[in-house]
Amino acid sequence: MVLHIIGLGLGDEKDVTIKGYEAIKKSSKIYLEAYTSLLGGSTSIEALEKFYEKKIIIADREMVESGCEEMLKESVDSDVSFLVVGDPFGATTHTDLVIRAKELSIPVKVIHNASIMNAIGCCGLQLYSYGQTISMVFFTETNKPDSWYDRVKINRTNGMHTLCLLDIKVKEQSIENMCRGRLIYEPPRFMTVNQCIEQLLEIEEIRAEKVYDQDTFCIGLSRVGQDDQQIVSGTMKELLDVDFGAPLHSFIICGDMHFIEKEYFETFRIKKN
Repeated sequence: MVLHIIGLGLGDEKDVTIKGYEAIKKSSKIYLEAYTSLLGGSTSIEALEKFYEKKIIIADREMVESGCEEMLKESVDSDVSFLVVGDPFGATTHTDLVIRAKELSIPVKVIHNASIMNAIGCCGLQLYSYGQTISMVFFTETNKPDSWYDRVKINRTNGMHTLCLLDIKVKEQSIENMCRGRLIYEPPRFMTVNQCIEQLLEIEEIRAEKVYDQDTFCIGLSRVGQDDQQIVSGTMKELLDVDFGAPLHSFIICGDMHFIEKEYFETFRIKKN
């Protein structure tokens, strides 16, 4: 039959498209990918199940990245829906899933939706003026990856904006529990705009290539696509202490701004005492 890979958008259970809703209703099994993003507000699995009138199976990282053979096998004989927050191709994991399905000659239908990659336009910066997107992961005492710094440098040199996607830790194991083979998971963690700025400035201090500094213009966003989304613009130093509230957060390092972008930027400018 068909494996439907369906984008849910960024808000709540009602953000699904009509085409996506119809595919869900006719599917015999519904899986929800639950580790690369999350729906907003108080949206729960129960709310999704009530709206779709279907039982939903949580697909965690282990299931999706280790093969998800059961889901693919089920797709051979019946319609199966795999639900993704945002757009199906917002994460490379889902591209790999499509490849595996095609290798097994399983028909795949992708139903798109809004993702942070296009909804970020809500801040007023023009989408075609963005350079490479980077991912900012949580630093540890022994691991502070900075490969993204070179991409930010390229973007800044070319006057392009940089979208920073902030780390999400869901159902992660500590190194100790992983080594001991204990299926004990750490509490979920979601990187904040503030943590992102701290790590950006820490790497700039280490690399010292003057790609940006605490006076660089930037924009912090939280819960994009939800009724209570928050957007604040200012310098890195100004945004460092802003409370952006509940997850998910995103961050933009501004490049050269068109006068219309500057005007929009000012509408979100942090209020100074």
